[in-house]
Amino acid sequence: MAETKILLPESALPERWYNVQADMPNRPQPVLHPGTGQPVGPDDLAPLFPMELIGQEVSDVPEIAIPEAVREILGLWRPTPLYRALRLEQALGTRSRIFYKYEGVSPAGSHKPNTAVAQAYYSKQEGRERVATETGAGQWGSALALACRLLGLECKVYMVKVSYHQKPYRRSMMETWGASVVASPSEETHAGRTVLSGDPESPGSLGIAISEAVEDAAGRDDTAYALGSVLNHVLLHQTVIGQEALAQMDLAGAFPDAVIGCVGGGSNFAGLAFPFIREKVAGKEIEVLACEPTACPTLTRGPYAYDFGDTGQLTPLVPMHTLGHDFVPAGIHAGGLRYHGVAPLVSQLVLDGLVRAEAYGQNDVFASAVTFAGSEGIIPAPESAHAIHGAIRAALDADEEGRERTILFNLSGHGHFDMAAYDDYFAGRLEDFDLPEEEIQRALKAIKPLPKPA
Repeated sequence: MAETKILLPESALPERWYNVQADMPNRPQPVLHPGTGQPVGPDDLAPLFPMELIGQEVSDVPEIAIPEAVREILGLWRPTPLYRALRLEQALGTRSRIFYKYEGVSPAGSHKPNTAVAQAYYSKQEGRERVATETGAGQWGSALALACRLLGLECKVYMVKVSYHQKPYRRSMMETWGASVVASPSEETHAGRTVLSGDPESPGSLGIAISEAVEDAAGRDDTAYALGSVLNHVLLHQTVIGQEALAQMDLAGAFPDAVIGCVGGGSNFAGLAFPFIREKVAGKEIEVLACEPTACPTLTRGPYAYDFGDTGQLTPLVPMHTLGHDFVPAGIHAGGLRYHGVAPLVSQLVLDGLVRAEAYGQNDVFASAVTFAGSEGIIPAPESAHAIHGAIRAALDADEEGRERTILFNLSGHGHFDMAAYDDYFAGRLEDFDLPEEEIQRALKAIKPLPKPA
């Protein structure tokens, strides 16, 4: 019988996070204070983040030790399995070899706890008693609720309203772990009330929910803010994925020609890809592909610019590919990919040609998800299905070119709470939103007065 699961013992759980900033040909430009236009310093971020995380945000050392207490919790589900997708290969009739790293085995069902545990740990170490955050599809909120419960912290989650109603069982999951969850925009913050006064039926967005969570955390000394993607330290914590995958590919006697992940803010993509970026910078020939929705085509159609990370303009100015901080994406089912910006580290790597991006419509993505579920058995989250679609396209393109490739992608979460999306797909109710150019131009007008990257 052919081996399909490549497993590592618990003792092989990485002891250090990998910091891609040490190997990037060009470091990202600094995050700026919106009032002064100057780079932000630790004192600017201290009301929101523990100092240890602020230090990780700007660090350029190649590796940072993972605290033993964090490793002990990660050991509840890590190392995660690597699969050879033999049945998918057979279903496609491809000559290429396809592997996937499966993060859906975590208690929350996604990759998100990798950083949630670390952020909750550092918040607790600094004496904070409460953590506030936002969530889109609910994956991040679930992960932080889990981490806070395990570490004895209160957790407040502002959940994007369209997902709050689309995915009620994600809300129940968070509440099972003790979190307090409200639909965003809410009446609980000035930022939320401002949005509702202009549009009482607003579906919400990650940018709006971030404004609410930041306002919440900044207004209370006992509260830290936690973010599930975008920032450097978040991507750093996710690199346990790629480090394990490197060891597992070695056990499988293979090395990927293509490394693929879905991208919203960039955390699961970076978690798999960054350790392979190190190999690429060192001379290995690897295509690194970021997959996003056509409804929110940040990398493929958004300019690289300074922009706010949130709609209410409460965050510092971040250098990134962006669709504008007041951009509200269509209510596609891949709620975790509905964010106007992409992590500065990922954005810089795209600029430098080390990462390539593609955008897909959701009907094509769900067709690939169904093909994957029917062959591999796992029903993927709509977000992860973008990576599946990218991997299938890469394999079929290689077949057309007469090449055999080794393809690795990150299956960053399961779709057990997303069956309403599959219902809509099977009933023909899914729309393919191809964002009009005039909508992009409208959203980008908001960033014209902001500083420009050098």
